[in-house]
This record gives sequence, structure tokens and C-alpha cells, in this order.
Amino acid sequence: MAYTTVNDSSAYFQTTLYTGNGSTQSITNGGNSDLKPDLAWIKDRGSAFDHKLQDSSRGSTYTLETNETTAAYNDTNAVTSFNTDGFSLGSNGNVNDNTANVVAWQWKANGGTTSSNGSGSITSTVQANTTAGFSIVTWTGTTSNGTVGHGLGKAPDCIFFKNYAASENWTTYHSKLGNTGGLYLNLTNGFNSAGSWYNDTSPTSSVFSVGTNTKTNGGTMVAYCFANIKGYSSFGSYTGNAAEPAGPFIYTGFAPAFIMVKASSEAGQNWVMGDRARDPYNIAIRKLFANTNGSSSAAVGDNNWDFLSNGFQIRTSDDAMNKSGVTFQYLAFAEMPLVATNNVLALAR
Repeated sequence: MAYTTVNDSSAYFQTTLYTGNGSTQSITNGGNSDLKPDLAWIKDRGSAFDHKLQDSSRGSTYTLETNETTAAYNDTNAVTSFNTDGFSLGSNGNVNDNTANVVAWQWKANGGTTSSNGSGSITSTVQANTTAGFSIVTWTGTTSNGTVGHGLGKAPDCIFFKNYAASENWTTYHSKLGNTGGLYLNLTNGFNSAGSWYNDTSPTSSVFSVGTNTKTNGGTMVAYCFANIKGYSSFGSYTGNAAEPAGPFIYTGFAPAFIMVKASSEAGQNWVMGDRARDPYNIAIRKLFANTNGSSSAAVGDNNWDFLSNGFQIRTSDDAMNKSGVTFQYLAFAEMPLVATNNVLALAR
């Protein structure tokens, strides 16, 4: 049984769909619980607009783009505030174009309350949610080998790094890839061997390691850290078999609300993103790509994956999700656990 401490995933992660109005509006989340987000990842589904990331540690108006190397910038017409159960928007077309269909993936950390963390050799500013295994960490890079406190109380399995004061690539640590390098979030590259990123050292329950590279330890840094939480989040890998519709089945121990996969053993493939809000019925066909500004990809006959009560199954032979013999890394967050502590069962669709 996949018992979990997170019976209500919507208290910590939600996908919200909304329609832009070209002016100002407040977006209210659904779910069973109010969710005041600390990280909002927003994408216009129908137009070639950049992915927009805002967080409550840096300030809701300071924007990053996962498909670009661009430094953070202050946009007072995008996300203007994080609210008790959602967020408010200005007139920026990337997040609120009139009549646009938009998706917002949101995570809760600590309600915007940060604290100084001296666990590492480099002092960091952290807001952490140990129940959901998510923290936002900021620090000033030193370009020297060091450690940074993350506040999770367990080793993170996935970390997205951005030097947000400079034009730099995003880097990704994934526990299944080890500590000798990682993936670029904004590019289609495969695994990049780079000891200077993480000093060839895996995260511990209190710190992650950074090396001499300015992508992970230069200038003003932010890291979004995620740890595996049974019944709520999962970070793993699978090997493609190119079979359609009988691709690999990946057990997560929960009904996924959001999935992202990336080929790591081969270059040239996008970061594929799917969620249960855009695809409420199987077979799910709608894709977005974290590394491009493209609109949502969906067509009759697209068979991408099934969102199941205990994981997900790949239903396509598409190279970006299921090329034979290629290793893929994934991250997934729950709609509900397979079995909650109150014995409520997740249901297939």
C-alpha cells in the first residue's frame, strides 16, 4: 500500500486553466484546498509565448523563462501578487492575452516566508515545505566549490538551477543521473558531463553542492528543489521501447496530475510536459515543451500517455518520449495518492 503523509495533493500542487482578458484579473485555484502558490509556472497554450516563472522568494513580479537564458526582469504587468487561493495578473500578453487559453502549474513552499540558512559553506535564503518536499533557495554565488543549505530535511531528487542575474543556461540535477553533470532545462541536449556544476557530490539531507561554474554558483542564484515524497511526488527514469500503444509503464504510487519527461542518453529531444487538467481523459494527447515557446501540441491520433491511478503509461513511439533503448528522466506530481492514510483509493479515468 502506498500510504502517504499527503492525502490532499491540491494543498501543495495544482494545475489551473484560465482564459486571458488582456486587462487585469485574479485567478482562483480549484482543488480541495486553498493554495497560495510560491512558484507559478505559466504558459499560453495557444500561442508562441515564453514560459513564465515567478516565485515568492524573489518577488512575484520578477520573471524567469525556462525556454530562454534571459536574466530575471521586473514585469509589473504579469503576475502582480500571490493570493490566498491563486494569483493576480496584469495585462502582459504572455500570461493574460485577451481570449488566450493559459495553463498555470503551481507549487506551495512556505507562504513566502524565508529564513537564513547556514547549513552550508555558503549562506542561503530558504523557504521550504518539508511535507511536500519543495524548497526555493537563493544565494550569492562564489564560483568556488561549496555547499548550500536547502531546508528540506532529506536529499532533493531534482533541482533546477538558474543564475538569474545573467544570461545563462538553466541546469538540472536529477538523482537518477548522478552528481557528475546533468541536463539543460532550456535546451534539447542529452546528459552533460560537468563536474564543475555540482562538484561531483550528491545532495544530502541538509545541503546540495555547487562547483566553480557560473551556471550553478555565479552571481545571484535561485534553485527550485524537489524531494521524493511517497504518494505525492516521484522522480525517476525509464527506458524507451518504441512500442505503440504498449510503451513503458511507470509506477509512481499515485494518480499523476503533472508529468514531465526528458531523454537523457540522447540529444535532440524536447522536455515534454503533460497534465491531467488539459487532458482529463485518456489517452492524453496535449503536450507542451519546457524548452520552447511553442503552443500546445495535440492532434487526432496523438497517443502520448495514460494517466493511471498508480502511475502513467507511455502510449506513443515518439522519439521525445519513447525512442527504443533511450533513457528518459521524469518528474511527476500527484492528483491523489494511490491509497491515502484514510484508505481512500485513487481512481482510474
